[in-house]
Amino acid sequence: MSFDSLLIANRGEIAVRLIRSCRELGIKSIAVYSEADERAMHRRLADEAYPIGPAPAPESYLNVGRLVEAIERSGAEAVHPGYGFLSESAEFARAVASAGAVWVGPPPEAMDAVGYKVRAKELARRADVPTIPGYDGEDRLAEEARRIGFPVLVKASAGGGGRGMRAVTREADFVEAVRGAQREAEAAFGDGSVFLEKLVEDPRHVEVQVIGDEQGNILHLFERECSIQRRHQKVVEEAPSPALDPGLRESICEAAVRFAREAAYANAGTVEFLLGGEDFYFLEMNARLQVEHPVTELVTGLDLVHLQLAVAAGQPLPLTQDEVTLRGSAIEMRIYAEDDAGMPSGGLLEAFSVPEGAGIRNDAGFEAGDEVPLNYDAMLAKLIVSAPDRPSAVRRLRRALADYEILGPSSNLPLLGRIAAHPAFERGETTTSFLEEYRLSEPPQVQPVPREAQILASAAEICSIPTSPDPFAAGPWRLLGATTIDYEDHRVETVRVGSDTLRITAEGEESSVEVLHYGDGRIRALIDEEPAEAGIVATADRVLVSLRGETHTLRKPAPPAVDEAGPGTGAAANLTAPMPGTVVKVLVEEGQEVEEGQLLLVLEAMKMEQPVSAPHAGVVRSLPFEEGSLVPGGAVLVEVQEA
Repeated sequence: MSFDSLLIANRGEIAVRLIRSCRELGIKSIAVYSEADERAMHRRLADEAYPIGPAPAPESYLNVGRLVEAIERSGAEAVHPGYGFLSESAEFARAVASAGAVWVGPPPEAMDAVGYKVRAKELARRADVPTIPGYDGEDRLAEEARRIGFPVLVKASAGGGGRGMRAVTREADFVEAVRGAQREAEAAFGDGSVFLEKLVEDPRHVEVQVIGDEQGNILHLFERECSIQRRHQKVVEEAPSPALDPGLRESICEAAVRFAREAAYANAGTVEFLLGGEDFYFLEMNARLQVEHPVTELVTGLDLVHLQLAVAAGQPLPLTQDEVTLRGSAIEMRIYAEDDAGMPSGGLLEAFSVPEGAGIRNDAGFEAGDEVPLNYDAMLAKLIVSAPDRPSAVRRLRRALADYEILGPSSNLPLLGRIAAHPAFERGETTTSFLEEYRLSEPPQVQPVPREAQILASAAEICSIPTSPDPFAAGPWRLLGATTIDYEDHRVETVRVGSDTLRITAEGEESSVEVLHYGDGRIRALIDEEPAEAGIVATADRVLVSLRGETHTLRKPAPPAVDEAGPGTGAAANLTAPMPGTVVKVLVEEGQEVEEGQLLLVLEAMKMEQPVSAPHAGVVRSLPFEEGSLVPGGAVLVEVQEA
């Protein structure tokens, strides 16, 4: 490879993936980052990193001037844009070349040719690639819609991602749909022009990966199925498509190569089609590396990033079309930090454990302990599985999803689990309306916390109390005896019966629990001699339990609990421990006068410090525990007599 350094004009998992490719090839990796990404994983891994803008602006990664400054300051020989942001900007590609660096992507002229959808359809027609009946003029839209026949699709001429798109089933709704699409397109892309297409109902979304070199050679790397989408954003991708027989596969892949050749395309790109039965129609071309490129890598054995870099360095493609072969099946699912409604969910990533094993790949942009910002795309990682055939890949996918562990921000793991478990997905019967047809996007009914999760959470709370180094002292288990742990909707009774064994009663049923390991946010135990394992994170108001790919929340009463002796002058307040813990700080003495809200002591429970403050002004009458004391849940920590 002829590049010594590569600047990555992106963030998240694609930046991490590119940095690791640089390491393999002996290329110095150069990252850029906004203030929101100052501690991000891609910045930590890169050999060098340069700031490009303040938080919380996503525009930092869209600022051509700042990116060019980073190119010049770093002396980067080449620039890879990843995907999203400026990856399809011909203006940025030209600015990179003007700064003296090589653009790892298609020529700006090819990007101009395919980036505007109306011009791209003209290229498709010239290349004898089937296109959806439509109209791309600026007037007579209503008349042309009647000619095409409803339902029709109003689409933005520039951009994508579903913005500026309206499906119209009735002529009465057409005018307002056009106005709405124009407004949205203008706001999103600075271009309010739209065009019409016949709406292909309930189609599949199939795309073909192509790559070309500067010598004019263009290859296809077969197709991907990307039909399962949420709000026009892909959720699941796989290769090869279960819908194509060999003849249809050859036809659609050859059409993609004809289109790329007509566009004088070089480097990696994707030609997208809608598939209805045996008929396929050109949709658009993405002039960049796609999010879902790993599935193509796994079924062809080719590294697309390595090929991109070689082509950008002027090298010819190292293989011919006959040497590109399909083997097995690969499926990718995008792991997002989002709630059940699909809204982004940020915050501290308390635990993040990815599945491992044969045929499992994880492309992640975060690690445990990272802060997930709300300023950017909410994708945490991509889970990719491969196997000799599709049924085996589906089984492996289900297992891998169950092994995923995310605690902190909400994630879409439950949705992905529902998709993977659905019989229609297992059969390969996926269309763009898959989630709506089977109502999988709808937030499920709130399920009760499993008894197993209650037991593991309670065992972790007990285990969080340190043991006494003095073998003759009354250790924590002797002190605790029978302990009640209260959650908002659950009460769990625990009794210590051996060095590592508890009797835990949850939902009225008693179990013997042997704790095998607790630490680093994980617990392993035998519950009635059956193995159980979970991720555990406790905060001041809840315990999060990650169990077989599902996150369960046990909410705790607000600490500290206060038992009022009675209203009026002279009433006493007994401040009690909400759970077993250790008194780590005592800030007052018996007989001391205190003010309302004054900090009295600090209790540590489940590795979290919980302050205990005076509920009213008064006098400290009792302090039963000294610093370092181990206390059971419900024990009186302080008694404050009201003045």
